[in-house]
Amino acid sequence: MGTSLLGESCALLCALGWALALVLFKRSGEHVPPLALNLFKNVIGLILLAATLLIMTDGAQSLDRFSRDDFAILLLSGLLGIALADTILFHSLNLIGVGILSIVDCLYSPFIIFFAYLVLGEELAVSDYVGIGLILVGVFISSRHTPPADRTRGQLVIGILLGVLSLALMAFGIVIAKPVLDVNDFPLIWATTLRLLAGTFALALFAAASSQRREYWSVFRPSPIWKVSIPASILGAYLAMILWMAAFKYAKASIAGILSQTSIIFAIILATLILKESFTRRKLVAVTVAAAGVVIVTLA
Repeated sequence: MGTSLLGESCALLCALGWALALVLFKRSGEHVPPLALNLFKNVIGLILLAATLLIMTDGAQSLDRFSRDDFAILLLSGLLGIALADTILFHSLNLIGVGILSIVDCLYSPFIIFFAYLVLGEELAVSDYVGIGLILVGVFISSRHTPPADRTRGQLVIGILLGVLSLALMAFGIVIAKPVLDVNDFPLIWATTLRLLAGTFALALFAAASSQRREYWSVFRPSPIWKVSIPASILGAYLAMILWMAAFKYAKASIAGILSQTSIIFAIILATLILKESFTRRKLVAVTVAAAGVVIVTLA
């Protein structure tokens, strides 16, 4: 198998893995509070990343050449992009479901571009504005969708706004880390582990100080929901990340980006088959318009 084909295969597997993780997280969220689910997911991811570091690297000595500022930026990135963003994302997922959240998820690329412009001074092209506009139209169409059976129109709108906020935090978190990763060449697995460690530590502190701490920590007691939450955590916090890295390593960035966004299609199909979410004409139009915007932004 050629490297390009390997990268494209990894991108598609990443999209499928993340879509399945979303469906499983939605099922888990019916029984586990968002903060507890995020904490559980992060702990599983940390265990797997620690095992990977033991196998793949020379140890912590490889980090001696980096400054305190590099570490501080990565830790802040994890606090914003993992502790806050993922918890808000799970709140959004509980309110609007996998299908609509997948459409909102198309805003991730525009937020990356927007914050790269603000923070890093990267230029915006005309095609960026066109693609971002199409994605916003797709999100607006999805907001007019009939709410799930047990949700009101207000909850649907709040869920979409929470989804938008979570993606903005994710994008900002990764953009501020970009100079550390690219310019300073910080090892990617170590950077991912440090970001996840910061997010996990912040969530653990909040859970320990909360009046709901017993409910939050109960997620670590063996229960039937582990049959869903453990596979979701492995897929979402570890495998999808590894496949995403491999996709961008072996395939062209534009192709990898587009193929990874097929998670929209996979997520809607899986949500319809497994969660019995409705697949309407309005949702089809929304996802088509949003996906077109993603393609334009990515190719640009």
